[in-house]
Amino acid sequence: MAGKPVRPVNAIDQTRRMLSLVTYLRERPGARIADVARAFGITEDELVSDLDLLPMCGTSFRGGDLLDIDTDGERIWWHNPAALGEEAAEPLRLAADEATALLVAARAVATLPGLREGDRQALLRATAKVEAAAGETAGASSRLSVTFESEGGVFADVDRAISERRRLWIRYYSPARDEVTEREIDPIRLVSVGHTYVEAWCRRSEARRTFRLDRVAEIRILDEPSAPPEIELRDLSEALVQPAAEDPEVVVEVGPGGRWVAEYYPHDSADELPDGGLRITLRTPDPASLRRLALRLGADGRIVSPPELAESARRAAGEALAAYAE
Repeated sequence: MAGKPVRPVNAIDQTRRMLSLVTYLRERPGARIADVARAFGITEDELVSDLDLLPMCGTSFRGGDLLDIDTDGERIWWHNPAALGEEAAEPLRLAADEATALLVAARAVATLPGLREGDRQALLRATAKVEAAAGETAGASSRLSVTFESEGGVFADVDRAISERRRLWIRYYSPARDEVTEREIDPIRLVSVGHTYVEAWCRRSEARRTFRLDRVAEIRILDEPSAPPEIELRDLSEALVQPAAEDPEVVVEVGPGGRWVAEYYPHDSADELPDGGLRITLRTPDPASLRRLALRLGADGRIVSPPELAESARRAAGEALAAYAE
């Protein structure tokens, strides 16, 4: 499935698309994947990703209320479209704990910095309707509150910048270098692979980079428009770090206790060594970040090349041992 030039995508846009997708599929049993993707202006990979989420949606989490949608790779089949029809058995009734959780979460989201005012007002109107329907149960929720950590505010600002196509200024902590840098980025999309990241075009390095949101120390939305170059979206489902062919080559040798490195890091080759270890050749846009790997491996591995990186890793290990001795 061929990739497409990148375009800004955020959670709200995806939600709107998926709601439209439900109606579209209900009216077209057995629709072809290629036809649906073309109708929505997305790639087939993006459509399949949406289809993976839909079976987790429905009027409740009880059996039969979730959407039973699957695909054979060519066509899309919806096996229980009546689950969302007028004939669906019961009107939705929230239990006391469900209503409390929903109200607390809604009020917390409404306080997020960077949330667009139109979305905030829509959320507050929906919250008021749930409060009215919940009756006395709503009283318990008013005594609870949730405070988001800083990542929540960063997420909202990034999401807003993507939606409004504006550039961001960030102060970002890099654990590989143990330093905080300032940079301007053109955000492309938010991704979640264990942690939440923003994939962006970094104006400092003039290259595509991913930034972990909980490492953003400070963020500002700039007036300057975001204008990332047309680049192909990567499939990040297998790994966040996907080296390019032009990235510097690094060779690492590991003992039997370090064979996990070949499973965790994308690599060009992994050759067996006589002692049961591996000689791993990999590429990375930031070779210095592998110093932390060398320290973690300890006696189970070493960086062979490039020579300057190997020497840097040895020096870092020596400093760590000296600090431990003190």
